[in-house]
Amino acid sequence: MSDTIDREEPATGPARCGVATWAWAKVNLYLHVTGRRPDGYHEIDSLIVFAGIGDRLEIGEAGGLELHVSGPLATAVPWDEGNLGFRAARALSQCCGPAAGARIELEKHLPVAAGLGGGSADAAAVLAGLNAHWQAALARSKLEEIALGLGADVPVCLYGRPAFVAGIGERVTRAPPLPPAWLVLVNPGVALPTAEVFAARHEDFSDSGRWSETLPDLPALAERLAGLANDLETPARALAPEVGEALARIEALPGVLLARMSGSGATCFGLFASRQEANEAAAALSAECPGWWVRAAPMLHGPLDYMRAPPAPA
Repeated sequence: MSDTIDREEPATGPARCGVATWAWAKVNLYLHVTGRRPDGYHEIDSLIVFAGIGDRLEIGEAGGLELHVSGPLATAVPWDEGNLGFRAARALSQCCGPAAGARIELEKHLPVAAGLGGGSADAAAVLAGLNAHWQAALARSKLEEIALGLGADVPVCLYGRPAFVAGIGERVTRAPPLPPAWLVLVNPGVALPTAEVFAARHEDFSDSGRWSETLPDLPALAERLAGLANDLETPARALAPEVGEALARIEALPGVLLARMSGSGATCFGLFASRQEANEAAAALSAECPGWWVRAAPMLHGPLDYMRAPPAPA
């Protein structure tokens, strides 16, 4: 039995796989760095939501573990053990016995090293998809244990609903209900490895920004978020000035309520009240910067069903 990672053309004709899963983009509405542990890892406090855009995966039978990558952003996906989705498959197979095999077809649409948790979302989708495909019926607590061993963002991606995250990502708490919203996601075409951004940060630590009350509407959410920050934005700007340019262009878009960087960057986002405003803003920015990755997507409220695409809100 062999393990394989390769790239291929998108599948044509009838679907070859029995289970389809989706890996939704993770967006940090704010991110505070609250401390540093003795082992060198930083602790954070963040509100994470998911956008209705992501990677698509199909899972079917194979003699070993196979990952085949296609899609518009396939060339940026790691081929080796750096591929988080493949590591997730291996980790889960260790719980299911040596005979566990699967062919995983990943159609890549999210940029890599972009602050959208693309690899982490892929890993969470693989865990959910293989648990169903193998009929493993592993307890949620076991999947969460595997997720934490893969990376800091994988647990919240597996959780799949708006959540406050603390520690290094292991403490996930359900957020209060959030109002409907649309996001315009903008990546200026640069990759920012998370470790480099954290290493370039020299500012003081921040307090937690979380709240418990239900905010009445989107302007109230935008106002609350405006009083918070992404503490990684300053080092990200220093490493990639394109981040500052992206934020300035988003801030100039009609109807935008908030402009901020997600995660460790370089993807930034604008917060909008309606589908029409978001679509018009995305179209305008795409025309201005044709080489950038720009997408409009609804903010999802979950809990996400990895086996089914959620409907987009009106």
